[in-house]
Amino acid sequence: MKIGYARTSTDDQTTALQLAALEKSRMYQDIRGQGYKWHDQKAPALTRCLAALESGDTLTVWKLDRLGRSLRDLIDHLDDLRARGVRLQSITEAIDTETPTGRAMCNLLAFWPNLSAP
Repeated sequence: MKIGYARTSTDDQTTALQLAALEKSRMYQDIRGQGYKWHDQKAPALTRCLAALESGDTLTVWKLDRLGRSLRDLIDHLDDLRARGVRLQSITEAIDTETPTGRAMCNLLAFWPNLSAP
C-alpha cells in the first residue's frame, strides 16, 4: 500500500503542494493548530500513519523534514521503517530506499551525527 504523510509547521503554511504530489496515496496530515503542537512532539496523524505501515508498504513524503523535526528524529524514523520493511520515498529530494542511491543517502544521514565526533 502507498501511504503519504504531509504536515505544516507554521500557521501560514499550506499542505496543498504536498497533497497534490501525494494524491495517489492514502493520506495522513497534521496541520498546525488542528490538534498538534510540534514543540510538544505531538503529531497525531504521524503517529497513526507510522502505526498503519506494514512490511512492503511505501511511505511517501514531500520532503524529509516533514517526517522528522530534527536529524535524530528523522534517523530514528528511518531506522524504524527499515527494520519494519517499509520503503520510503521523498519527492523533492528524489530519495527512494528501494534504490542503491536512496539507501546510500539514508546511510549518510545516519552517519552525519558521528562526523563531528572526536
